[in-house]
Amino acid sequence: MGAMVLVRAVSPDDWETMRDIRLAALQEAPSAFGSTYAREAAFTEGQWRGRFSDRSVAFFAYLPEAAEPAGVAGVYVADDVADVVSMWVRPSARGRAVGEALIGATIDWAKARGHADLMLWVTESNVAARRLYERCDFALTGERQPLPSDPALPEVRMRRAL
Repeated sequence: MGAMVLVRAVSPDDWETMRDIRLAALQEAPSAFGSTYAREAAFTEGQWRGRFSDRSVAFFAYLPEAAEPAGVAGVYVADDVADVVSMWVRPSARGRAVGEALIGATIDWAKARGHADLMLWVTESNVAARRLYERCDFALTGERQPLPSDPALPEVRMRRAL
């Protein structure tokens, strides 16, 4: 392991930091998300705060030398299925166990709430993300769908037993 990665849950009062990292993610990796920079750049404070609910959680990861988050990941629960959503690590922080720390936090959160599995969708062509998820014991389910923000790109479903 490299430097310690600090992970903490995000609160509605963190909405500006969440906005900033989310917009950075949408700019840097537009094909990784089911939304677009143009759509979310127009969000109001109320819309950012409205993304927080009792069915979801988000985590920021920090490296010791940085004031801004090195990465972000969220979990959203629908129909009693816990899904990792909005996972992103800044390019400057990649390869420093930030992704593993974020996925670890999502696993712990879902496990603590009694979920048997943690699910996610990942763009099929995103090899680095798929390798991260495989290192964290996710496996392909065989399900595929078009990426909502770019239907030309297929997404694949992955699952991790908890």
